Amino acid sequence: MTRYQSQLDKFATLCQTQGKTWQSISPEFASRMHLQNRFKTGLDIAKYTAKVMREDMSAYDLDSSQYTQSLGCWHGFTAQQMMMAIKRHQKTTKRSYVYLSGWMVAALRSEFGPLPDQSMHEKTAVPSLIEEIYTFLKQADARELDHLYRELDEANAKGLDSSAIVEKIDNFETHIVPIIADIDAGFGNEEATYLLAKKMIEAGACAIQIENQVSDAKQCGHQAGKVTVPHEDFLSKINAVRYAFLELGVENGIIVARTDSLGASLTQKIPVSKAPGDLASQYNAFLDTTPVNSADDLQDGEMAIKLDGELRKPVRLDNGLYQFRAGTEKDRVVLDCVTSLQSGADLLWIETEKPNVQQIAELVNRVKEQVPNAKLVYNNSPSFNWTLKFREQVYAQWQEEGRDLSQYPDPSQDAKALMDPQLDNSELAAAADILVQNFQRDGAREAGIFHHLITLPTYHTAALSTDILAEGYFGDLGMLAYVRDVQRQEIRREQASVKHQDLAGSNIGDTHKEYFSGENALKAGGEANTMNQF
Repeated sequence: MTRYQSQLDKFATLCQTQGKTWQSISPEFASRMHLQNRFKTGLDIAKYTAKVMREDMSAYDLDSSQYTQSLGCWHGFTAQQMMMAIKRHQKTTKRSYVYLSGWMVAALRSEFGPLPDQSMHEKTAVPSLIEEIYTFLKQADARELDHLYRELDEANAKGLDSSAIVEKIDNFETHIVPIIADIDAGFGNEEATYLLAKKMIEAGACAIQIENQVSDAKQCGHQAGKVTVPHEDFLSKINAVRYAFLELGVENGIIVARTDSLGASLTQKIPVSKAPGDLASQYNAFLDTTPVNSADDLQDGEMAIKLDGELRKPVRLDNGLYQFRAGTEKDRVVLDCVTSLQSGADLLWIETEKPNVQQIAELVNRVKEQVPNAKLVYNNSPSFNWTLKFREQVYAQWQEEGRDLSQYPDPSQDAKALMDPQLDNSELAAAADILVQNFQRDGAREAGIFHHLITLPTYHTAALSTDILAEGYFGDLGMLAYVRDVQRQEIRREQASVKHQDLAGSNIGDTHKEYFSGENALKAGGEANTMNQF
């Protein structure tokens, strides 16, 4: 970051060259405004954050404890509050990212209203949200620096040593962090993917996640009905994203290749094999087929393909989709991952049906046999019942160890029995919670997980906090529900949001008015401002 004094000197020289025409321009004010807006364009952000993310990937390769994390955000304000909280409590934003979830864009940002995760929302909503998030993160920078400038002015006015404040300004850590942005299955063909990727990168995205489902049949990763595409189709979209990065000068942009094959049993298309053992033939080998001994085995409209020297008929459903053989899921995942990494992707995303370190490690270790530095982005999904799944893991482990489980319900008899609230303070529940607490550390160490994210956390926190407030406020607590459970908590936690005028930019606006109008500025602040009560 440019140092405060050097930037001031630069503007002082510039103003001098303009003579009297710029006599009302203060070099110090100009330098402050320039430093408050360090990133002038989305491409500036994409280039900066790509470098940050590449450095983090290298650090993880040396030490798996240096994994990264993010939370999914559906609004710029939630991303801003997340990063401000991280910086306030952790004193740094290092290894903290933002995840942009297509699921939440569909559910919360579409002009059609709430939609399922099926790529039906406006594709332009995705780059718009990226731009919005970075606008709010840049405003967090401007607000914090404005406070430092006020401290600097107060110290100088009192004749105090201000060198420590200038040092804070010079060493200011930005709230701008990498965004991993979800482009779903590309929203169309490879040209459509390229055009949307460009918009996302121009908005600031340094990392784009793309999945191997059919674009117009896309489903949420944790629902049924997923249909995958042949590798050649998916790789063309990976190429499209890479070309978009290169065209815009973000040469170290990151592509996250997601495979849904673990939960997908269908394909829409049988690729044409051009040589024995090529990707098309490997893909087709997973198809569910029946032998064809003669033309009589085929009905009108049916097709046959030759697999391993034998004529076979692919199982085709009434909707025209083809079915994979049961039991091929893991092999398909591994082939997807290896193929993607060997064809330009930087990171993997394996969508699983439950959070289990051993299951993930089994898959990633098989990939690493062919691509040793393979790294994973993992969805710590709210679609999982984390409490139930980890209690089941502990129950199974204790059962294998021969421990007495008579005080606990048998999950094989009742699938959700371990969710009984009466078990919350039990030894089994405590052991499960420890596994949950250590899941990200264990996954980073044992399963190659470089980045842990929660896709939809702010969707759930908004719903939960609003439910709690509404219950109390419209119930017996009345105003105490807000005062005790919201405002007082903000004060105790020293959250910036308690001074909502300042957080929304009131003080920055007053500062600018002073710059522009001097003593004639009509400011919102002052003794009468109720913000001074906090």
